[in-house]
Amino acid sequence: MDPFLALQLSISQRLSDGELHQLKFLCQVEIGKRKLESVQSALELFSICVEQQLFTEYDLTFLEYLLESIKRKDLISQVKQFHEEREVTNPDDEPDEREKPFEVICENVGRDWRWLMRELQFPEVRMERIVAAHPLNLREQLFQSLREWQKWKGKDAKVTDLIRALRCCNMNLVADLVER
Repeated sequence: MDPFLALQLSISQRLSDGELHQLKFLCQVEIGKRKLESVQSALELFSICVEQQLFTEYDLTFLEYLLESIKRKDLISQVKQFHEEREVTNPDDEPDEREKPFEVICENVGRDWRWLMRELQFPEVRMERIVAAHPLNLREQLFQSLREWQKWKGKDAKVTDLIRALRCCNMNLVADLVER
C-alpha cells in the first residue's frame, strides 16, 4: 500500500465528526463552501486537498496546519514521523548531478512528456503507475518518469540519449537548453 495513502487513512480514522466539521470550516477559502457541502469524511476532504495540491506527499505543511488548528498534536507527530521515515527509506530520492537536465526538461516539456518517454523506450506500464501516483501534476509525472528511466537504464542512461529523444520529438529548443 502507498504509505502516503496509508497516512491519510490512518489520520482520517482518528478524527471525530466534530473535528471533520472544523477541518471543513478551515478549508472554506481554499476549496469553497459548495464543494465542501458534499464531503462526508476526512478521507474525502484529504482527497480533495491532494487533488488541489494543498498538500502532497512531499509537502505536508497544510495538513500540519489543519491538525494544529484543531489541536491534534498526536496526529501532527504521526505526519512528522511519516516525513522522517520517508527521508530515511528514500535516500536516493535526492536529486544528483545527473538529474540537472531533468529540471530543464520538466520546465520546458508539457503535455507531450509521454511522447518523449516513449522515444526513450520507457515502459508504458511504468508511465501509467507514475500517472496514478501523481494524477494532477504533469511536472511531477515527467520528473518521476525521468528518474525511473534513469534507474531502469542504470549506467546506460546518458544525457545524449535525452537530447536525441528530444530532437526526435521536435523539441529542439529544450534539447539546446539541455546541451548547455
